[in-house]
Amino acid sequence: MLCEGCKELIVTIVNRGWADVVVRASREAGAEGGTILLGRGTGIHEMQSLFGIPIEPEKEIVLTVVDPGITMHVLETINRDMDLDTPGRGIAFVIPLTRVAGRAHKFETPSR
Repeated sequence: MLCEGCKELIVTIVNRGWADVVVRASREAGAEGGTILLGRGTGIHEMQSLFGIPIEPEKEIVLTVVDPGITMHVLETINRDMDLDTPGRGIAFVIPLTRVAGRAHKFETPSR
């Protein structure tokens, strides 16, 4: 059972430079936007080297808060546009949010 006002968080982790594709797919599917964070990966498919020195490629983490009614559509659109079924392309998962504070809407102007 969903509580009134509950949201879900779609977390998408992709190689650096691909977050804009995730945000574009999310918006196309009905999400209002997202927050992009930088990270570092250590997975088996991401290990590379430069002149024999191991490199851990930078990652972008996209956090997208959505209403539960559109979560699957947004997730499927991200999966399609990013081709997440291909190894090394990224991963996306959903975390239920039961309480959210400070939620902003795209047409609201903060008052001080």
